[in-house]
Amino acid sequence: MIIEPRMRGFICLTAHPKGCEQNVKNQIEYVKSKGPIDGAKRVLVVGASTGFGLASRISSAFGCGAATIGVFFEKPPTEGKTASPGWYNSAAFENEAKTAGLYAKSVNGDAFSKEVKQQVMDTIKADLGQIDLVIYSLASPVRMHPETGVLHRSTLKPIGATFTNKTVDFHTGNVTQVSIEPANQEDIDNTVVVMGGEDWAMWMQELKDANLLAPGATTIAYSYIGPSVTEAVYRKGTIGRAKDHLEATAFTITDNLKDLNGKAFVSVNKALVTQASSAIPVIPLYISLLYKIMKAEGIHEGCIEQIQRLYSQRLYTGKEVPTDANGRIRIDDWEMREDVQEKVANLWIKATTETLPEIGDLAGYKQDFLNLFGFGFDGVDYESDTNEMVAISSIL
Repeated sequence: MIIEPRMRGFICLTAHPKGCEQNVKNQIEYVKSKGPIDGAKRVLVVGASTGFGLASRISSAFGCGAATIGVFFEKPPTEGKTASPGWYNSAAFENEAKTAGLYAKSVNGDAFSKEVKQQVMDTIKADLGQIDLVIYSLASPVRMHPETGVLHRSTLKPIGATFTNKTVDFHTGNVTQVSIEPANQEDIDNTVVVMGGEDWAMWMQELKDANLLAPGATTIAYSYIGPSVTEAVYRKGTIGRAKDHLEATAFTITDNLKDLNGKAFVSVNKALVTQASSAIPVIPLYISLLYKIMKAEGIHEGCIEQIQRLYSQRLYTGKEVPTDANGRIRIDDWEMREDVQEKVANLWIKATTETLPEIGDLAGYKQDFLNLFGFGFDGVDYESDTNEMVAISSIL
């Protein structure tokens, strides 16, 4: 079939297998170009198919030479209907890993569930024995609690007062005002259950109980702080409460891993175009202004550049991992530079539908958004017939 992007709001309903393959290959080539990293050799990535999770799997395998197990919840293809992009990414990753002689297996299912945790643990036990590094990079709007059976839904709301500010429709470039009503306590509680640290702690407890964590094992979850312009809806909103919980959980997990000499960290990463961030009002406008500035300064990074730098300059330097006063790894350091944020704040005041094409990088935002689904890559013939029925080799 000829596969073209079909948009509905901030979601693309199609994905291009050849484009997704090219995306994965590009990221692998970047990691290899930076040279080997003396890091973990047996890595579990929970949330491994897109964004920071995929970049972590690629950095582990092609930077550290690691055997990897990836967990994700992706839609496989059916005749005449494409898979979700994470499916094609994972298929391409496994093929590239196999060619390079690297172990790679994947589990497709609900990472919150006991069944998937058990399947992953059985795979570790059978194939790798123990794990050196666990990356926790889940981004789900809902969670079926494995103990209670209750389905919790996260919300994106401010706390305490209605939030009103600018946003942009990145398809049309229209800059408008958006207002979001404040959360109630139930909204806050549900968001913490879905996006907080409870499931991360459950994964680590079950792996430890099954003796599947190697001595000195490390685990990392990803977070975001961001600037003052987004904090009412993000860091001081419902998602921020969940991130606070996630960050507090790192200390709990570290305490639990003391007998293994293990550690848990939260890495605060840069604002990037993801399916999740595209759905958050204000963020697309902020990112388009930020990209313009960071590209001009020569300090712009995508997911793979961020995670390769996390591995090579923070985690695996042979020295103690540097953290901020709250114990977090800061790989958002370039984004949060005072001069960068000052320029963003000045541009924010000027941002309108008319000025944005000049003062922002909406074209870069759109390009990155299309790239998420395998579209817009050089070297891919988007006019040709493409087989949508791509299998992931380790998933029968």
